[in-house]
Amino acid sequence: MNTQAQAATSVAPFRSVWSELRETSFRQGWIDAGGISTRYIQAGPEDGPPLLMVHGTGGSWECFCANLAVFSKHYNCYAFDTIGSGFSGKPDIDYEISVYVEHVSNFMKAVGVDKASIFGVSLGGWIASRFALTYPEKVQSLVLVSAAGLLTDAQTSLDIKGARFKAVDDPSWENVSSVFKGLILFEHNRIPDFVGVRQAVYQKPGMRRAMEHILCLQEPAMRPRNLIAEAEWQSLQAPTLLIGAVDHKDIFLETAQRLSKLIPKAEYLEIRGASHWAQFESSEEFNRAALEFLQRTVR
Repeated sequence: MNTQAQAATSVAPFRSVWSELRETSFRQGWIDAGGISTRYIQAGPEDGPPLLMVHGTGGSWECFCANLAVFSKHYNCYAFDTIGSGFSGKPDIDYEISVYVEHVSNFMKAVGVDKASIFGVSLGGWIASRFALTYPEKVQSLVLVSAAGLLTDAQTSLDIKGARFKAVDDPSWENVSSVFKGLILFEHNRIPDFVGVRQAVYQKPGMRRAMEHILCLQEPAMRPRNLIAEAEWQSLQAPTLLIGAVDHKDIFLETAQRLSKLIPKAEYLEIRGASHWAQFESSEEFNRAALEFLQRTVR
């Protein structure tokens, strides 16, 4: 462990999903969203401005546990497991971006939301951006952490597939823990709650087939047709906050930096001390910046 990691660990407070949510009123449930049984959590005033939270590849709503307490003081927050992921339904189809977009649309209908801001992480940001292009009238603002959907990198795709398939084929604690090495910079932030939830998901019957459908976006024959072209990014009208995790230089950081110059109403913030999941690992800084952004752009 390097000196920086040792210093962070020595002063790090205990963290768990429950420690992040224990003082927050919320409810978890399942709802039919276009025929998909969809697991979700709701927090905040139901008459407040809606804020949807969309996780990344093969994840679940728990990745937003450090954000719900702050945002639910001001917004009607919904974080949900996307089609095929977490504890939501897993139909036997490839989950291309258009499939995710329709799931978001159907979820909004199911919970009675006509227009919302969307906070997406990685694949969740890709989904949110395509959703905003497809249904601009349904989107207020976007917050994108580890933005995706513009670029492709063969090695990154291989790494994602390798870690996910290894974990789903043998969901040992060690293998599932390895997934989080690419998501969270410091080991002490790779909390057991995340590993335990993901392990339970990967142990579910049919998860190997679902993972094949989830990872279709990493396939060279399929990924290009799902990417969002530069001209489309330039036509995106929703105010957009892009988070760049500068301690983890990768395709996602490059995407955020390039999108900050393409999206007309983009704002770009660099965060240190985090990698892919800056919304969790640097939650105080992220929450402060994202809340200020939303309060300026959500009317």
